[in-house]
Amino acid sequence: MFNELLPNMMLGLSTALTFENLLYCFLGVSLGTLVGVIPGVGTLATMSMLFPITFYLDPTTAIIMLAGIYYGSAYGGTIAAILLNLPGEPSSAVACLDGYPMAKKGRAGAALFMATVGSFFGAGAGILLMMLFSQPLTALALSFGPAEYFSFMMVGLIAASVISDGSAVKSIAMVLVGILLGVAGLDVQTGETRFTFGMVELIDGISLVALAMGLFGIAEVIWSVHQTTIGNIGRITLRSMLPTRDELRRSWMPIARGSGIGSFFGIMPGVGPSVSSFISYAAEKRVAREPERFGKGAIEGVVAPETANNAANQAAFIPTMVLGIPGSATMALVLGLLIIHGITPGPGMMKEQPELFWGVVMSFWVGNILLVILNIPMIGIWVRLLTIPYHLLYPAIVMFICIGVYSASSSIFDVFVALIFGIIGYGGRVLGFSAAPLLLGFVLGPLMEQQFRRAMLLSRGSLEVFITRPMSAAFIFLAVALLVWTIWSMYRRRKSIAVPSVS
Repeated sequence: MFNELLPNMMLGLSTALTFENLLYCFLGVSLGTLVGVIPGVGTLATMSMLFPITFYLDPTTAIIMLAGIYYGSAYGGTIAAILLNLPGEPSSAVACLDGYPMAKKGRAGAALFMATVGSFFGAGAGILLMMLFSQPLTALALSFGPAEYFSFMMVGLIAASVISDGSAVKSIAMVLVGILLGVAGLDVQTGETRFTFGMVELIDGISLVALAMGLFGIAEVIWSVHQTTIGNIGRITLRSMLPTRDELRRSWMPIARGSGIGSFFGIMPGVGPSVSSFISYAAEKRVAREPERFGKGAIEGVVAPETANNAANQAAFIPTMVLGIPGSATMALVLGLLIIHGITPGPGMMKEQPELFWGVVMSFWVGNILLVILNIPMIGIWVRLLTIPYHLLYPAIVMFICIGVYSASSSIFDVFVALIFGIIGYGGRVLGFSAAPLLLGFVLGPLMEQQFRRAMLLSRGSLEVFITRPMSAAFIFLAVALLVWTIWSMYRRRKSIAVPSVS
């Protein structure tokens, strides 16, 4: 397989570097960045609106454009998350935790610069993974059964308890609330409605876009409503955008770890960039020598999740294009595009459609290089958003959030849901409850329920399936070890605080 890599790369470059493909790649990444910057509009809504255009394009060109919107929005979402504490995409929510505090300290330029660098390296790791190991890695993902998926997601939920600076007990409580919110709606297996309270609008469940934009966007607007300006950033120069030597030293290992975590999670259908961002952040906080810095402007808390986010975005194309299994709604659009053009995604696609497959893969390199070229010179423009008085900015923010939430589902009900969660998010912030674990519980909870029920069905109700299967047992052990370590860390912290007070 590896002796064919160079000819395949040359074939892909000859396809990706045609004028038409370059043009649509540039269009996709530019539009994706803009969509990511504007809070609430969303990648899925933009891809859906442009989907009819792809009927008149070559399938390779069409996928290149849609893919550019997809991973370009991850870059743009970071900009809104760092500058305004508004995640343009749910996967950018983690960047709010340390990116926004850095912006308030006058380090917005450095945060955006390092996020762009981390995003590029993460995307590069995902692309290399796709080039070198598409077939063996998808075989590994296929070997995971329901028990492995359930145990794997349990690790994510336990890790959520160490994401925020607050109490681990409060974080676990927020995870449980997120799970309850996530399972609201129609039970696919029984057809029964759960937690809908007779409202037809809740049959399909609570909208992730509405929940994320409410908790992180509207809550921040309410929190900052009396603020006249966001900050005094002074004159933006290239020197002010460059990170310090200490920030560079602290960033390279989180970038490496984030690339690995994002690439691994990206190939798992249904997991995606949001989970990889949370896990990467939790891992960095766990290995940090000074975990108390997180949430207050730690550069590791920006580069690690953003690197993982972009690595997962690129790796997500592996199960979609090689197996025909879309891991998300956006990947489902890509899959639908291939089918409409008469192309069957699957293991034989690399041999039957080598020009399409390798052309798309090599266009990822072109697109990510374009994003770096586009984003770094414009950092100064994005950072100037901080000089706008907040009492003028927040009505526009709320307007974009409402438009974005409505455009995602054409439902006024979802707009009210976002407003309600904005109030809930504000109340939680006042009481010291972090919104990040709730979002993770909301995303992972329904998936865990599905995999648990499938595992129980296959094992005829025996819980032993979770410990008799080696990979599942390893994940269970990791989850328990992480929980024990968290409890032990809390005990030591309280003991260290109590000892001085006695003396």
